Amino acid sequence: MVARIDTFSFERDLAKQGFNLVAGVDEAGRGPLAGPVIAASVILPFDCDYGRFKDSKKLTPKARERLYGELQNMDAMIGVGIVSPAKIDEINILQASLLAMQRATNLLTLRPDYLLVDGKFPVPITIPQKPLVKGETKSASIAAASIIAKVTRDELMQKLHLKFPEYNFSKHKGYPTAAHRRAIQEHGPCEIHRKTFKGVREYISRQP
Repeated sequence: MVARIDTFSFERDLAKQGFNLVAGVDEAGRGPLAGPVIAASVILPFDCDYGRFKDSKKLTPKARERLYGELQNMDAMIGVGIVSPAKIDEINILQASLLAMQRATNLLTLRPDYLLVDGKFPVPITIPQKPLVKGETKSASIAAASIIAKVTRDELMQKLHLKFPEYNFSKHKGYPTAAHRRAIQEHGPCEIHRKTFKGVREYISRQP
């Protein structure tokens, strides 16, 4: 029998050290060929049922949306940061992801005492923090942030589908599926494609 991981142990240990406002930070949208990268910063209340919050990639869309609604309606503090495709092209996707995390954290109603950050790199902000590889599986706060970021980005890509229906963003959300690659080859990139990404830059001359 596999032992269940306590996904609130980091938050609990940090509280014992005096860090009472611990935010989990994660992003969605590093891999797509189109659309922004979106990050969320979430401070969960200590009395919440934290075990429900899991890595957004391991949840069905319906489960993500349900948990998104629960997070919005509970006492969680939530900040969302967005970085545009143009900015991604300007500073690269890693720096854009960290910038989105910084923006999300700055939009929290209270400044966190500590950050738990998904990945290997710290957020460029003067707050004590700990990067955690595969953090969504280790921290409920990071998992909650992954849910907020993913649902927010998916909803935005649904709206962008209405503006650019020929790419079918509602289906693949900008990720490099075979159908998306064919659409880029056929129509050329649109204004929300990431022009420096392989699979897009080869077709810049055909931009509508």
